[in-house]
Amino acid sequence: MDTHAEQQLAGRLQRGDETALSDLDQTYRHKIYQLALSYMKNHWDAEEVTQDVLFRVFRKIDTFRGDAALSSWIYRITFNTAMSRLRSARFGRQFEIPESSLGTIDDDGMPKQKKEVADRSPLADDEVYRAQLRRRLAAVLAKMPSIYSVPIVLRDIQGLSTCEASAVLHVKPETFKSRLHRGRMTLRARMGDYADGLSLHGSTA
Repeated sequence: MDTHAEQQLAGRLQRGDETALSDLDQTYRHKIYQLALSYMKNHWDAEEVTQDVLFRVFRKIDTFRGDAALSSWIYRITFNTAMSRLRSARFGRQFEIPESSLGTIDDDGMPKQKKEVADRSPLADDEVYRAQLRRRLAAVLAKMPSIYSVPIVLRDIQGLSTCEASAVLHVKPETFKSRLHRGRMTLRARMGDYADGLSLHGSTA
């Protein structure tokens, strides 16, 4: 979503447009879930964080002044919500998503199992490879330390700039670049045969 579209969505939310709630959910649920999963390391808590974030965005939208992009504001709320949950004494579950259960991510940001593909055409083979690549990427990111996986999610998956991502994480751009570089190196090393299929931003600007 471009800046103009984000501003329009924010304005509609602030005016109480009911259809804007559906657009908010459709546009950001998957992205919030990806980031939450990088912190929480399991589907159940990542989904709860996602629900909390969507509710908080709706409840606090009047405090959004447009000084930053709506997406950056939402990611900061996601960061704060995840950190609060991790600090909570009630947070005791430490289950990681088994690699065998990680499928592609559906339109609702939920892991789903890989479907059998009967078509053996080159196009079908390419679809299978990309599904396997996404599954492997999700598994590796889920097992990496958040300090390195989150910069990858923000920069290479969500497409934030270094300045935007470092603001979300409340760190200096130089610190963010260092963590991103380390994370990318770790990711490529752990991706094995799928490393050549990765498409990461070539610049950290």
